[in-house]
Amino acid sequence: MKENVRNKYSEMKKEIILERLKEDGCRITKQRLIVLDIILSGACSCCKEIFYEATKRDKGIGQSTVYRMISLLEEIGAINRKNMYKISCEMNCEHTETCQIELDDDTVCYLSLKQWNEVMKAGLSQFGYRKEQEIRSVNIVKDEYEAS
Repeated sequence: MKENVRNKYSEMKKEIILERLKEDGCRITKQRLIVLDIILSGACSCCKEIFYEATKRDKGIGQSTVYRMISLLEEIGAINRKNMYKISCEMNCEHTETCQIELDDDTVCYLSLKQWNEVMKAGLSQFGYRKEQEIRSVNIVKDEYEAS
């Protein structure tokens, strides 16, 4: 059920992005669709990874196609290149002030990565999203079409 909702949401995003590209006069080619699908999957965190994955699907895709598509997506506001990279750190590291949380009463608290991981696991367990699995990664995505 959750997977169906995620797929439907991803398809909606894809349709909005394609419409914006068309409005800007871009042709929607098979190769551009492949690059967009890879980006929407969230499996890749940099241009080189996107290119590598794209060439698995279509040997004719060149690096310039990937970089131009990423630039087009940036121009229309669909992605922000500085948010495409994931930060990797072991979940048990003790760095302090890794995460800053500001509440609406201006209270600010800082969590180490280990503390943040424990908070995430507890919350996911409480809402039924997690049983015994460990958290591999967390990606914060700002969606301009958030529900109010």
